[in-house]
Amino acid sequence: MTTKERYESAREIYAKLGVDTDAAIKKLQSIPISMHCWQGDDVSGFEGAGQLSGGIQATGNYPGKARNPQELMADIDKTLSLIPGKHRINLHASYAIFEDGEQADRDKLEPKHFKKWVEFAKERGLGLDFNPTYFSHPKAADATLSSENEEIRQFWVEHGKCCIRIAEYFATELGTPSLVNIWIPDGFKDIPADRTAPRARLKKSLDEILAIPYDHSKVYVAVESKVFGIGLESYTVGSHEFYMNYAAKNNLLCLLDNGHYHPTESVADKIPSMLLFFDKVALHVTRSVRWDSDHVVLFDDETREIAKEIIRNGSDRVLLALDFFDASINRVAAWVTGMRNMQKALLYALLLPNEKMAKLQEERQLTELMMLSEEMKLYPVGDVWNYFCELSQVPQKEDWFEEIRSYEKDVLSKRG
Repeated sequence: MTTKERYESAREIYAKLGVDTDAAIKKLQSIPISMHCWQGDDVSGFEGAGQLSGGIQATGNYPGKARNPQELMADIDKTLSLIPGKHRINLHASYAIFEDGEQADRDKLEPKHFKKWVEFAKERGLGLDFNPTYFSHPKAADATLSSENEEIRQFWVEHGKCCIRIAEYFATELGTPSLVNIWIPDGFKDIPADRTAPRARLKKSLDEILAIPYDHSKVYVAVESKVFGIGLESYTVGSHEFYMNYAAKNNLLCLLDNGHYHPTESVADKIPSMLLFFDKVALHVTRSVRWDSDHVVLFDDETREIAKEIIRNGSDRVLLALDFFDASINRVAAWVTGMRNMQKALLYALLLPNEKMAKLQEERQLTELMMLSEEMKLYPVGDVWNYFCELSQVPQKEDWFEEIRSYEKDVLSKRG
């Protein structure tokens, strides 16, 4: 059977449950995922920092790491050529591109330092999102926005202001809003004597950053919490409770990273609660193994549950991005795998008879609901996925991996 014939069969099977596969494909085509640039070079950036700090760690030394903007952009191009749909690129401030020998510290970054990224995105019809880089810097050795050293604190406040201006530049040039996501690694390895003062300083810093004028229709500001980091196991200044309250009070977005909570907490469960009180919510989808270890996103239970809540609560209300950095495998393949898996999870959610299932719950027909939920797991979602890939003119099934093999042989293996 051809891909189209298998799709027609699947369409009939889903139609018996009232699911429109054509509508599901059309909806999936409209959902952008912001692909994180830092998978391609192990979060190194272009500043020559040499090593990561701030509770972040990339493990592995697989050959072919991008070493400069040209290589990173080439790897992004290859990745996007193997992923259906139109997406976005998520940048960190440490990926500024300086020309003609110019350098600028993070408190002096300007839109011009990201002109090459805007040109890259504009040529490909991509949007850009942005993240201040509050790690891997000499002035981030102890703390950033919560620092007791006023000079250090002000340095990072200025960095935050720079990033909002740069994001507004992105939005103006590309005609699509840009998300600025603030995450800091501040905290303590052991039990603190004062939990309040660092959070008071963080609040003051955020107030100062957000006091600058900017177009709120172009720049969405989000704050991202974390339970702990390496070397910061006992106390993180930017806790979920702190940021959720700060976002609510200041009309910002909360960004939920599913690797940033206790292992038994479910971000899928948080999404509908957040959307009862916020217009939008932002996500970083990753895969943690025992801790926030940023493994490649899989088509697993957790990802599918997150996708269900995105679809059931309105995908237009969720700003979706991925966040992982695995240096132990081919980095381009990691990107492709994670992006396609997130899309598969969204398609799986779109192909569920969600209204019927909600009605069964409402009527307390819980036995039938469990049965239907389980039976749907073996419905032919793969045939719909392959047809979506064919329509998008990207490889189906595992066929994309042959292009990765060729790219590794012809390009990646030749990097020092």
